[in-house]
Amino acid sequence: MSGKEGGKIFVALFSGINVGGNRIVKMAELRSFFEDLGFSDVATYVQSGNAVFRAKKGDAVALAKQLEAAFEKKWGFHSRIMVRDLSWFERLVSENPYPEVAADHTKLHAYVLERGPTADEVARLTEKCTGPERFEIKGDVLYLSAPDGLGKSVFAGLIPRTLKVPGTARNWRSVQALLEIAARADGK
Repeated sequence: MSGKEGGKIFVALFSGINVGGNRIVKMAELRSFFEDLGFSDVATYVQSGNAVFRAKKGDAVALAKQLEAAFEKKWGFHSRIMVRDLSWFERLVSENPYPEVAADHTKLHAYVLERGPTADEVARLTEKCTGPERFEIKGDVLYLSAPDGLGKSVFAGLIPRTLKVPGTARNWRSVQALLEIAARADGK
C-alpha cells in the first residue's frame, strides 16, 4: 500500500475531548475532518481521540499545527494534538521498560510529551514518586507503571503539573492497537 499511494502514516493523539461528557467529538466526524483536509487511510480508535492517517507531505510538527488550527476552527475549542509517525510508535512499544506489566493495560500507560523533559523537570517528578508507581522517561515518552491502576494513582494526577511538559496519556491497550492500525495502513 505504501508504494502505490505515497505519503507517510501518522498517528494523531487528541487531548481533552470526550472527557466526562464534555467537548464531544464523534469519531465519524473526526474521520471526515481528516478526509476533508486531504488525508487518506483514516481510521479512528476509541472515543478519546486517536486517529491514524496518511499524509502526502509534511512532518509531525507541521501536521500537528495544521490539525490544531483546523480543529479549533471546526469545533470552536482547542485540543492539543500530538502527531507521531509509525516508526516513532514502533520504538515506543519496543522500548517499553515494563514488559512484565504490559499484559494488564490498566497498569501501564505511555505519556506522549511535546518534548523530552529537562533533567531538572525529571528530578522534580522523581521526588513526587513516593507510592507504588514507577516511571521512566525515554526521549519524549514517559512510561508509567501503576500497580493499582491509573484511576487510583495519586502520582498520575501530579505528573502534568509537576513535569510542566504538555502531553497526553494512553493506556497500553490503546498504544498497541494504534500501532497495529498504523502498521496495517502502512502495509507492514
